[in-house]
Amino acid sequence: MASYDPEQLRTFLAVAQSLSFTQAAERLGIRQPTVSQHIRKLEQAVGRPLFVRDTRTVTLTADGDAMAGFARTILAAHEQAVGYFTGSELRGRLRFGVTDDLALTPLPRILRDFRQLYPRIDLELTVAQSPNLLRRVESGHLDLAYLKQNVGTTYEPNGRLVRRDPLVWAGIEGTRIGPEDRVPLVAYQAPSLSRSLGVQTLEQAGRACRITCIVKGVNGVLAAVRAGLGIAIFARSLMPPDLVEPPPSAGLPELPPVELVLITNPRVAKEPAEALTSAILGTAVKPLEPVTG
Repeated sequence: MASYDPEQLRTFLAVAQSLSFTQAAERLGIRQPTVSQHIRKLEQAVGRPLFVRDTRTVTLTADGDAMAGFARTILAAHEQAVGYFTGSELRGRLRFGVTDDLALTPLPRILRDFRQLYPRIDLELTVAQSPNLLRRVESGHLDLAYLKQNVGTTYEPNGRLVRRDPLVWAGIEGTRIGPEDRVPLVAYQAPSLSRSLGVQTLEQAGRACRITCIVKGVNGVLAAVRAGLGIAIFARSLMPPDLVEPPPSAGLPELPPVELVLITNPRVAKEPAEALTSAILGTAVKPLEPVTG
């Protein structure tokens, strides 16, 4: 009967999150050959390939995608057992902010598992655009925020890079935009990083745009785009499967990438914030020191 080593599962999730053996090694603080060894042993235990990799790219197989869900569940149970028997049950309040488009990721499931794992942590959730979240962390109104930033923005020592993601234009199948047309744009209310980058990129390319719909959240974006009111901007990994990138004939300029980053308020209790950060990064399982009070 196969058994799955927690250390190998942690390494697997780090690679699955970053789609890079090099970045996974840096995140875990181990050597890249060790990452490769962990993945090879886990694939041997599973009996199936979990990644398709060549000299340039790493992608999850269907079995790898399934294993990611199982790995989070196994590691959460492992952490819960460690906490129970070492008396390291965390408690307190954690004010967490997130951009609403990240609800299109596994984040809701991660938060649900986190609340089950740490029932004595009072998790308070704020949903807002990235610039607002960053200001709330800096002003002390949030303990931790998961947000998007421009590539190269300084986020150390209180930030952790989750992944880098290209922005893409997205519309419904059959959307027609000519190379000389004003670009119909569905956009978030200001301040919005994707809106700012989209308008700036179009201006630099000499393309005019008109904002056809201003929305507060991702559900509004999806409703407007699906109604054919215009195109929107998504991080590629967050683009819903029913939307497509406009064809090259539209002449749209390439958008810059963004970074998905976890920003921690340095003045808050470290343990709860680190526990949630680890859950999101898929690297949790180090035993925590007992916490009292």
